[in-house]
Order: sequence, then structure tokens, then C-alpha cells
Amino acid sequence: MTKKNGPTRADCDLLVVGGGINGAGIARDAAGRGLRTVLCEQHDLASHTSSASTKLIHGGLRYLEFYDFGLVRKSLREREVVLASAPHLAWPLRFVLPHDRHLRPAWMIRAGLFIYDHLAVRRRLAGSETVNLRRHAAGAPLDGRFDTAFVYSDGWVDDARLVVANAIDVRERGGRVLTRTRCTKLRAVGKNWSATLAHADGRSEQLTARFVVNAAGPWVAQFLDDCTPRPARHHPRMIQGSHIVVRRLFDHPYAYIFQAPDGRVVFAIPFERDFTLVGTTEREYSGDLAAPAIAPQEVEYLLGTVTRYFGRRLTRRDVVWTFAGLRPLLASSTQDPKSVTRDYLFDFDRRGPALLSVYGGKLTTYRRLAEDVVGQVCAALGAVASPSWTERAPLPGGDMPGADFDAFRARTAVRYAWLDDALLGRYARAYGTRIERLLDGCAGMDDLGGFVLPGLGEREIEYLRREEFAVTADDILFRRSKLGLHLPTGSSARLERWLASH
Repeated sequence: MTKKNGPTRADCDLLVVGGGINGAGIARDAAGRGLRTVLCEQHDLASHTSSASTKLIHGGLRYLEFYDFGLVRKSLREREVVLASAPHLAWPLRFVLPHDRHLRPAWMIRAGLFIYDHLAVRRRLAGSETVNLRRHAAGAPLDGRFDTAFVYSDGWVDDARLVVANAIDVRERGGRVLTRTRCTKLRAVGKNWSATLAHADGRSEQLTARFVVNAAGPWVAQFLDDCTPRPARHHPRMIQGSHIVVRRLFDHPYAYIFQAPDGRVVFAIPFERDFTLVGTTEREYSGDLAAPAIAPQEVEYLLGTVTRYFGRRLTRRDVVWTFAGLRPLLASSTQDPKSVTRDYLFDFDRRGPALLSVYGGKLTTYRRLAEDVVGQVCAALGAVASPSWTERAPLPGGDMPGADFDAFRARTAVRYAWLDDALLGRYARAYGTRIERLLDGCAGMDDLGGFVLPGLGEREIEYLRREEFAVTADDILFRRSKLGLHLPTGSSARLERWLASH
């Protein structure tokens, strides 16, 4: 990137506040266009909303009911981009929608799926179809009253690892990624911002930036009100979405989308081999932004939906894990949360140094959001930018010929024939082609170091700390992986002790 204004004394061109999917995507795009970029996150990467999603790359079938065709089309296009850029982290998934005659009529569902199939080009995903549940594998676990279902395609993604992959690319393209670093104050100094950054170890850093992007997610308005001289012009409603994880409810590879009597939809998705992920809910939230937790009524709602469709009663004893995240939505207090658009909105404040705040957005469209933001950043800085580049650029670990994960997995099995098959499968999915860095110099299982926990060796822990910004046991067991689901009680404390002693 060449600059019209000549040299500047600012420490960076762009400071991005917030290390969720939007912030990481913006920082990646900016660094790749030659902007001197700093990303700061007060906690771990993806430690809130971006690791608490339903983990889908999808167009949003239900948004068609609210005539939000623009968002659905944009999401369907981006679905293809994510599947191609990170084939180790995202892959196609077939969804089964059992027809409940008491709810949406069959003609409406067929019409919606026809539109869904044709709003954007599908390169990797099969179209929709109607199936007889008496003869289809997905029919066996369902209550016997369901005999017809509609099947369509969307995508699954490891949400937290998608954020980490973007952050890795920021660093490798010359940007700085500062986790556990809070921006406590912005002060205008001439044409630049002076930012005070508070690190977790107690250090304070002053940094000047030509442009600041506020991508703080649930904290977007609070950051403006508390840390800048420009109070927020919008205060979003916080909508909590919660999920439960139960032992595996079915043995086939399909996912389900269920129609609840209140008009919402609930997904039941294969998860981590041994489990089923069920979600999500939508309820108003007004507590601590850092600590949303599933409410008892949300648990009952999700269990009730599962019972209604599977014909087997589940209780709270069947729940092995829960998680909840917050979606900041711009809406009137009277709007039903399910009807509020998930599209994004920018508030670009040009009074003095440039400050752009990001409201809303969804996981699927994060790359497009980032591209839009960085385009505005480049224009505001008076820079002649290189063309947008992220649409066809694989994320770290995703540079596989033809984005063909199965072929990559087969080659990897030959190359690392000595590696335990379960570990090989997990490493290939988590790290993609970066498995070569993880296993560089290894010729046998002994080279992985001692196993601190079942399936978690010292070499991998060191890699996660060095390459993926991991610090705590939760970073490793629940965001960089989902090993925490498979391990016995006390594993997290055991890993924390190991981390503290090394």
C-alpha cells in the first residue's frame, strides 16, 4: 500500500479493539493490504460470542420468513468462501427438517428451500430434497409420527479456531496481536488517537493510531461510553443465545433443524463424535457482559424441543455441558428477537480522528464485513489500497489443493503413519497443513513429549502457547480444542498446574 500523505508519526495505521471473529477478520484484511495493524483483545481470542455460536456457516434459512433476502444471499455467497478458505475447520453438513403439520405448511417450506438453493451459486453443496423418513437413516431416531422431511445443505465450522486462524494470519502479515490487553482510554491528539493499553501483567502501553475500529461485540457501546470522548450513539439490546450438549442422540452424520411451536428453530447437530449439540435460545440479557450463563428455563426449552421430536424424554442429568453467548442487536424494545436482522451496521464517527464502530453481524459474513470496513479505513486514510484479497486466500492451515480435506487427510495418514489414528484425525482437523509445523522433527509418538492429559501432549501445548496465543487451560481445552468435553473432572486444574510450572 502506498500512502498519499507521506510518513506519519503514528505507531500504527489501524488499531482494532476486540478479538472476536469481526475484529480478527478486520485486522487480517488490513494487515494483508499493507496497513500497520494492531489488534487488542481484553481476554482470550474468541472468548465470548465467537466461541458460543451454533457453529454453523449458513445462509439463515429462517431469515427468508422476514424477507431478508439480501442478508441470505450475502451469507450464502460467504458460505462458499469459508468452506474453500478453511476446509479443515469448515465442511458441508446435511440438515433434516422433519415436517410438523401443525406448524409451517409443506408448500411454504418447499418454496423457501427452492429460494435457498438458488439465491447464490453452490459449488460444494448439494441441493434440497424431500425424503421419506420411513426409509431414510435420519428417520430412525425420530418420533414415529414424522414420516416426511426436507433435507438441505449448509456448513459446520469450528468457530473459535476460525478466529485463531485469522489472528495467526494477522501476525504473519506483520500485524501485532495483543491478547489479554484492554484498551482503557482513547484520547484525540491532533489527527491521531492516543490509546492506553493495559496488559494482564500490569504493564501499561501508550500507542498512537491513525484510525480505530471498535469491534468489541457486546462491549461496543460500553467501550465508547467508558473509554472514548465520544459516547455511543446506539445502545444495542443484548440477546442471549444458549446451547446444551448431551450424549450422542443418533449415529448418522445428518443434523436436524426443528420447528418449535413459538416460531423459533432449534438445531441438533453431531458434535465431537460422542455428543449432540442442541441450540439455540433467544432471550433478553442485562447482566455481566463477560459472564452470560444458560438459565433454567432455557435448559427446559431445549430439552422439551428434543423430547418433542425424538420421542425420548431427556432431563437435566443428560446435559454434560452448556454455553451461552450474547448477540448485540440494534432493535426497538418491542421487536421480537427472532425477527431482528443479523446483518451488520457501521457507525463511522469522523469528528476528528476516525473511529468506526461495528454493530451486529454473523459468523458467516465476517469476511465480507471485514472487507467493507477496511475499504472505508483505506479511503479515510487517503491510501491507495491494493485490491481486496481475502475472498480467494486460504486461511493458515487451509492451503490444500482443491480445498479437498479428505485427500489431505489421506496423504497425512501416509506421511505420519506412526501417529495414533485418533490424534492424527484431530490434528488434521485442527491444524490443517500446519500439522507439518506441529510435528516438525517428529518420527514417533515419543517425540510428542509426555502426555499431560489423555490426548494432549507437551509438544502440542507448547505449540499452542507459541503459535496460537493460548495461555490458560480453558484456552486449550475449550477454545483451541474441545478436549475438555472428553476428559475427566479435574483435568482443567491439572493442566493449569502444569502450565504454571512450565
